[in-house]
Amino acid sequence: MCYAGIITPEQIAYMLGRMYSTKVLDDQMMNGHHFLLSEHHGTATGFAGFEHGYRPARTRLHKLYVLPDAQGTGAGRALLEAVSGAAVSAGDLGIELNVNKRNPAVGFYRKNGFSIERNEVLDIGSGFVMDDHVMLRPLVGCPAAAVDP
Repeated sequence: MCYAGIITPEQIAYMLGRMYSTKVLDDQMMNGHHFLLSEHHGTATGFAGFEHGYRPARTRLHKLYVLPDAQGTGAGRALLEAVSGAAVSAGDLGIELNVNKRNPAVGFYRKNGFSIERNEVLDIGSGFVMDDHVMLRPLVGCPAAAVDP
């Protein structure tokens, strides 16, 4: 589990139910979220969930997960590039995301053109918070100033 050692098992269970249940994902698809799946030889290796126009001219990357055995194979980068292509096609100028400050994925995002725009602590209910970086990646040819919120 990608959050083991970062947040408690209780918070992981809470977040899985609140953000990743079949009903929640179905509702997101019905409300404009897009999902991509990466596969290797017919086996799912990861997925991304995103939404265009989350903020003016920004695509919001809500979810990007790659199985541990597939990390380092290019699956995450391929998903990220597919989201970038979709964002450009939608007319957005940047991609933003939240990532836990202690998540090793921060390095992956930095390596792939994201920078920390700000930090925020979000109360997600039941006594749990998300202590995150909000990261931004301007899309090719778009200056960072063009994607200011």
